[in-house]
Formats: sequence, structure tokens, C-alpha cells
Amino acid sequence: MEIRTLGIDLGKEVFHIVAQDEQGNIVCRRKFTRLKLLCYTAQLHDCLIGMEACSGSHFLGKKLQDQGHRVRWIPAQFVRAFVKSNKNDYLDAEAIAEAVQRPTMRFVPLKMQEQLDLQALHRVREQWVARRTGLVNQVRAFMLERGITVRKGRLHLQKVLPEILEDAEQKLSSLIRRLLFEQWQELQSLNARIGEVEAELKRTANGSCACVRLQRIPGIATLASTALVAAVGSGTAFKRGRHLAAWMGLVPRQHGTGDKVRLEGISKRGNGYLRRLFIHGARSILFHLKPDDNTRLGRWVRELSARAHHNVVVVALANKLARIAWVVLAQGDVYEPFLAPA
Repeated sequence: MEIRTLGIDLGKEVFHIVAQDEQGNIVCRRKFTRLKLLCYTAQLHDCLIGMEACSGSHFLGKKLQDQGHRVRWIPAQFVRAFVKSNKNDYLDAEAIAEAVQRPTMRFVPLKMQEQLDLQALHRVREQWVARRTGLVNQVRAFMLERGITVRKGRLHLQKVLPEILEDAEQKLSSLIRRLLFEQWQELQSLNARIGEVEAELKRTANGSCACVRLQRIPGIATLASTALVAAVGSGTAFKRGRHLAAWMGLVPRQHGTGDKVRLEGISKRGNGYLRRLFIHGARSILFHLKPDDNTRLGRWVRELSARAHHNVVVVALANKLARIAWVVLAQGDVYEPFLAPA
């Protein structure tokens, strides 16, 4: 019988597939290596192929698309509901084949090579920033155990650490002096690497029309604009701006039964890194907001601040920034800070 739907459970080297016909009957269960899988799918007619959105899925999906197949990427949490009983690779592939045929299923759009490159830059920078923070905390702990305290601030520590190492009155042992000097060198190296990545992100943002338009929005700079483009591309996968805000986890969780609906804290779903950048952007707007700001956004923020907690205002503002960013991305508009009516 002719195969119409194919569910693929991805692995590092071995891939398990479950094929279904037009009526949804299982006609094939097999496992392949990546090369043999591509040879097998090249012999099939146009069919619907589903797989979980994970590492390596975009590469394989692009290859399958080049063969003429319709490929859909499904978030892993949406596949879990279709696993009937025990979990194994074939049952996962069968669940993917069932989920990909649902008309209400939400799919992940294919990421282009440029988006994956931008995403890699952000992940490398985030890893180095976390390493630098841990290194600074370790240096502070080493000095505190020897009675040396330094006020808060990474830049201040970098300034006073060479002076502490050269001060003979500190009575530091030769071993700890050598260790602290090596850590100071590593800190300088991390600063240089992070600076190079940020310069590359800035060059990319200046050369992208979408990033240039996004940076006209208050609170969105180089990091937020490039991270948003890397994550959602043109944003057309979302029907409206509030869907993007919900995907970023900037909306309250709902718990309802009967006619009672209770709103809880924000859901914190989706891309946590992107959500953190928008939250920081909203905090920056509130910090620099002027009392005489007569724009629509400025007046809206002041009116909300008068009746809500500061953190609630920050999240609400981040939600609004996400909606504005979707309009700029998906509809090609340019943000203009219109004045509020008198």
C-alpha cells in the first residue's frame, strides 16, 4: 500500500520510522542510519513527514524537503499526548505520525542557515558570560577567605585585582597569587571573546533590515533584535502578536473549571533567553522613562505604574514590546513613537 504519512523518531545515528497509509493504518516499522533513511525516502512519492523539533531536525528536514516531501516539525511536548502506553522508539515514531496529521497541531517553522548561525552566536556568548560570572564569584571567594573584600561590580574587581596581586602587605602565598593571576588572565580572555561575539552580532544587526526596524522599538537593541530574528525569522508562524507573546511565556497561566477561571503567574514557556532579553528591555524603559514623555507608550506605562506593582508593569511592558515586534517583523511596519492625544 502507498505510504502517505511518515513519523520519524530522531537519534544520533539510528532513526526509527513508522509509515501509515491514507486510512491511517501502519504499513511499515523500520530503523535506518541517516544515509539509508535518505535513500529510503528518496524512493517514496510525496508524503507528509513529521519529526520532533530538536537538535539535527532542521538539517534532516531540509534534506527531505529537497526530495519533494512535506516536512513538519512538532514541539516535543505536543507529541507526548499521542503516546498510547509504554515508551520506546517505535511508539514515539507512531505518536509523531499521529500528531502530524492533526489539523490543530502547532508546528515549528524551518530555520534558515543564517538563523542557525545567529542562534549559535547567542548561545556561545551566553555560555561565556556564565563562565565569566562564575569566575568572578570564585575570585571573590578566594580573596574573602584571606580577609580581602571587594565591593560589587565586575569592572571594579578587574581594576583592583592587579593592585591586590602586587601589594606585598596582603601576605598572600605564592600559590594563591599564581592562581589569582591565572584567573585574571582567563577573565581578560573571556572579555575579549565576548567583545568579539558582540561586535559580530552588531555587524549582523546593522546589515539586516528586520533588525534595523526592530531596534527602533524602545527597549530592543542588538541582542534582542538578533535573538528574535534567529528564533522566529519573519514571525509569520504566529497569526498575531499575542501568540508571539504567549510563546515567549509573557502571559499568565490559566486554571479554569466550570465558570471559574483563575489567572496565575506568567507561564515562562518558549524561549527563556529571549524572554529574559525582553524583560531587561522593559526594565530599561522604566528606568529611563521621563515624567514628561507624552508618547502613547510612555503615557500607558505611567498609567499602569500608578495602579500596579513594579514587576507586573515590567512583564506587561515586555508583553507589549513583543506584540509591537511581531507587527514590525510580520507586517513590515516601522515603529513610530506617536504622541498621545490630549
